[in-house]
Amino acid sequence: MTKRKIELLAPGGDVDSIKAAILAGANAVYCGLDQFNARNRAVNISFQDLQGILHLAHSHNCEVFLTLNIIIIEREIPALINLLNKLVNTSIDGVIVQDLGILYLLKKYFKSLNVHASTQLTTHNEGQMKFLSKLSAARVNLSRELNIQEIKHLSSVGHENNVLTEVFVHGSNCISFSGICYISSVMSGNSGNRGRCSQPCRDQYKTTMAGKEYPLNLKDNSAFFDLKELYEAGVDSLKIEGRIKKYDYVYTVVNAWRNQLDSFYNQNQIGKDNSILYKVFNRDFSNTLLTGEISRNMFIDNPRDHSIKHLSEINLYASADDMEKGQLKLYTEKEEIKTAVEKKINELNAAKAPLQISLSGECGQALKVSVKTPEYTFVVLSDCNLLAKGTQPLNYEMVLKRFKAFNDTEYFIEEMNLKQVLDDVYISFKELTSLKKKILFILNGSKNTLEPVLLPVVKKIGKTLDKPSLSVLISSEEDVSLSKESNADIYFQLPNSFKKKCSYFVELFTKNKSLIPYFPSVIIGEDYGAAVEFLHRVNPKMIVTNNTGIAYEANQLEIDWIAGPHLNTVNSYSLLALQENFNCTGAFISNELTKHQIQGIKTPADFKLYYSIYHPIVLMTSRQCLFHQVTGCEKNRVDGTCIQTCEKSSSITNLKNDSFRIEKSIGNYHTIYNERNFLNTDIGNDLPNFFSSFMIDLRDVTTDTIIKLNKIEIIRLFENLLNGNTASKEEVKKNIYHSTNNQYKKGI
Repeated sequence: MTKRKIELLAPGGDVDSIKAAILAGANAVYCGLDQFNARNRAVNISFQDLQGILHLAHSHNCEVFLTLNIIIIEREIPALINLLNKLVNTSIDGVIVQDLGILYLLKKYFKSLNVHASTQLTTHNEGQMKFLSKLSAARVNLSRELNIQEIKHLSSVGHENNVLTEVFVHGSNCISFSGICYISSVMSGNSGNRGRCSQPCRDQYKTTMAGKEYPLNLKDNSAFFDLKELYEAGVDSLKIEGRIKKYDYVYTVVNAWRNQLDSFYNQNQIGKDNSILYKVFNRDFSNTLLTGEISRNMFIDNPRDHSIKHLSEINLYASADDMEKGQLKLYTEKEEIKTAVEKKINELNAAKAPLQISLSGECGQALKVSVKTPEYTFVVLSDCNLLAKGTQPLNYEMVLKRFKAFNDTEYFIEEMNLKQVLDDVYISFKELTSLKKKILFILNGSKNTLEPVLLPVVKKIGKTLDKPSLSVLISSEEDVSLSKESNADIYFQLPNSFKKKCSYFVELFTKNKSLIPYFPSVIIGEDYGAAVEFLHRVNPKMIVTNNTGIAYEANQLEIDWIAGPHLNTVNSYSLLALQENFNCTGAFISNELTKHQIQGIKTPADFKLYYSIYHPIVLMTSRQCLFHQVTGCEKNRVDGTCIQTCEKSSSITNLKNDSFRIEKSIGNYHTIYNERNFLNTDIGNDLPNFFSSFMIDLRDVTTDTIIKLNKIEIIRLFENLLNGNTASKEEVKKNIYHSTNNQYKKGI
């Protein structure tokens, strides 16, 4: 029986890396332009480069996917539309996106583009797969934290909904769930959701109690020996990370995986030798997320290249001289690899392909245009005959003016001659334009050229006359009584996992019908099933959710829902995506934005905007046990009881004396909080009548922020602030201090 083929998807941070991937046997490459992509530290490519790359890749049966995988602020939408208008007339095979607004625009106006959902969308449950399918995603890059059984389930759900699945199988691992990591944004203003992550997780920290200096640094991911399991799980694409890596790295890793795949296809065998992977940059390797054995073995206390150390570990050198000889040999091998790959890629031409165009004809005959590319030759004829008189005789300049559009394709006009056009003849501009379209149709792979999309203006609704309301986030049953002491909406934070306490929470919300369920960002597997069961049993009037899978289910059950602050909503089209496709009633605007970035957002009719003005700042959420590296843990691995029963806290401090709070609460994954809470008392005056409601987060999260009042007094304080009490702003700062609003000042 012939095995189905799995795509091997390779990174391309620059033209040389893309060439290397093609030569090494990649089925597809993903690359970014110099705007709108999540690897700003990569060299990236220009649009002109892209056209040549498309021609080269397709001539080698390799597809090209373009990364547009960042959140897009309002003022960037015109530039984005301009780019999409150009992309639809290329042979690009797919675009990889994160922003819900881009998904909306692609679905509604750019239907010819194949849409891939980025790993930045944190996809880990079946509701999210259905949510993305409804937004026309043809493929989803699953969260890296999933094990093989979870991947198998989501692949099955995806295929039922015409969605392919893609899994990272090699390269750097993030300690946080992608898309909901804000540590770089908070610390330096370099948002990971904008491709500017400064990787503070790789930084050196003051030595922890466990004796570690790099407590957040993970080994690299490698599923090299798990190919059979991935195949049986129904995965469609194996993705290699590394758009900031050089061509020698890309070639070596892709070639190793190509050989592994070919061995599996042809001999039904999985190779046992991965030594070549240790000869290029690595931080050692781990596959324990995939196997579900999340353990202390995932960490490595050194973020630099592990190649030399690995060599020392596998060779028992008799002397220091022998060790030095071994290391020199490895350095020589690395240089030989680099030289050999460089020679190969220099033989490939990634420039746009030349066109040779020849025009011929005489009066009373059709104009004949012969076009020669490096691969083929074709001829097109005018619909009307050449004339003996007219406005302007046919000449080189008028033809070039109409045909210069060919230079915006994968080709460029190298030569054009009219030597076989006899005498002075005339042809209409309209007829030349028709010839141009015929030629473009053939050059573009028998696709008609699409006219530019002009977006209708999103109307800004009138300012609300009502003062904004207050909402309060809590997470303990002891605080439920706040709903009786205040007119504020009370949101109750549900944990990441409550499959064993579902009945408890059903009873809590049934008894306290004014409580509004507030769902977290990450809800995996059986925990997602429990959350859906909760919705069915409670059937609340309203929920807030940071998880699009829950949003999908709420829409199915006709439950009103609000998009939470961690859905990274930053533009008008994201709001339209949520409202028009999922009947969303309102959304929190991301706390990563400044006043000026927020004020351009246009609110749809019958839609409310929310904003969190006070909260402990979640820097990251991790499925790993962070205490292995910080305080130590008696368990070597995360087991089935950890998420339900573990309750710990600690802190780490970097060499700049910035401290971060690590908290593991019952039912939740490990979370790192900023040392200071977010407090923004300016936004009400900066953007009057813009928001319908402001939220304050009064969960029991310990940080360095000092709060001098009890919770009901804090609520009263913020109610006064929203009521316009002139002294309340100073009162808030006097009673809540050591806070920050740097994100509001810096933006993205």
